[in-house]
Amino acid sequence: MDCKDILSQVKRIHFVGIGGSGMCPIAEILHHKGYELTGSDTNESDTLQRIRSYQIPVTMGHKPENVGSAELVVYTAAVKQDNPELVAAHEKGIPTVERSEMLGMVTKRYPNTVAVSGTHGKTTTTALITQIFVNAGIDPSAIIGGKLPFIGGNGRVGKSDTIVCEACEYVDTFLHLHPAISVILNVDADHLDYFKNLDNIIKSFRQFAMQTSQLLVINGDDVNSRKAVEGLTHAQILTFGLDAQNDYYAVNLADTKQACEKFTVMKRGEKLCDVNLSIPGKHNIYNALAAVATADYLGVAPACIAESLHQFTGVHRRFEVLGNFGGVTVADDFAHHPTELTATLTAAMNMGYRQVWAVFQPHTYSRTSMLLDDFAKALSIPDHAVLSEILAVREVNTYNIYAKDLAEKVPGCVWFPTFEEIAEYVMAHAQEKDLILTLGGGDVYKCANLIVRKYQEKGL
Repeated sequence: MDCKDILSQVKRIHFVGIGGSGMCPIAEILHHKGYELTGSDTNESDTLQRIRSYQIPVTMGHKPENVGSAELVVYTAAVKQDNPELVAAHEKGIPTVERSEMLGMVTKRYPNTVAVSGTHGKTTTTALITQIFVNAGIDPSAIIGGKLPFIGGNGRVGKSDTIVCEACEYVDTFLHLHPAISVILNVDADHLDYFKNLDNIIKSFRQFAMQTSQLLVINGDDVNSRKAVEGLTHAQILTFGLDAQNDYYAVNLADTKQACEKFTVMKRGEKLCDVNLSIPGKHNIYNALAAVATADYLGVAPACIAESLHQFTGVHRRFEVLGNFGGVTVADDFAHHPTELTATLTAAMNMGYRQVWAVFQPHTYSRTSMLLDDFAKALSIPDHAVLSEILAVREVNTYNIYAKDLAEKVPGCVWFPTFEEIAEYVMAHAQEKDLILTLGGGDVYKCANLIVRKYQEKGL
């Protein structure tokens, strides 16, 4: 069977790990296109409830019989090749494809695929563009890496030929995509366990840009992004940034209460619209400008763009405020790279809190080891830094790196092996008008939820 156009040859598809944030929206789209789906997972979640609401059968646990009469099996990247369902599929001769390959197959069916790439900001910018498009009546489908409250989930099935999705660079998964429009937000040193060096990352982004047919929306202030598209002429290039040399740029920047940003968007010297963001941080000016350039290119009215940007209140785990307890604000953020930590913690320090308590869960041994000094610099920004153990994810600690190694490089930093100990420590020290901010790409949100629960139990 030809895997390149397998969707036109099958009807019944089984998803291994169907509740994953990247799997659920793909399953929704295929369900609405008439495919018969089944799925399995090991954890109950909101996304699983959403899947079940479509009457898609979901089995808890991975067992060979779950594959059933499927003609194709889709699996998430977290699933190992010895998974019993993948083994059963191989034994039965059923084709299997990884999620990113399926994303490529699905988006090929949309003539207007908008793919958002970059080392940082993909989820927020994909969500921004989706919200603008929905308000503009474009009726897009969408695949977002986090929950967007505006659409009630991290995916959307529209009736138009437009789809907005994230394009992740890790292990070159975005090279399965051939978009009409691509956004490159930034190109930074990350995933060095795979890419080895920054030059290889830039080469991958260049290949991604070459696979884009119509328009490249590029951060003109970012040297590496410009390098990735240098000399390319096959697609139109629009640039955005704070420098007036860009096609779209911001002027009249003004901090508002809670460090949200107000600015005027200029388009080649002419005023396009005034923007008043409801999300904090200067990094979000860049995310917003990328969304503005993309929407304006597609003919969305400037007033609709500005209103949608103001209306946008963020995505799950992107500076998500979980509550205020006895005057202490608790928030959670996905930042797990030094550049992201720097942006988020700088924003937090400018939001008027008495003191900021940053609780960080380092994510992967390779990233922590290779970027140790950069992490130390970022974690020196808040008033207090508290670390958990390093989350291994897919790795073995061949780097001989531990949380204490990072803690020793950050003045006043402490670390604890469990979330329980972290929660007790920060709650014993945080005072009225302080911010407790958990950060990381793993399960540190559980620590934030634990802190919230403990405050609630105290009646705060």
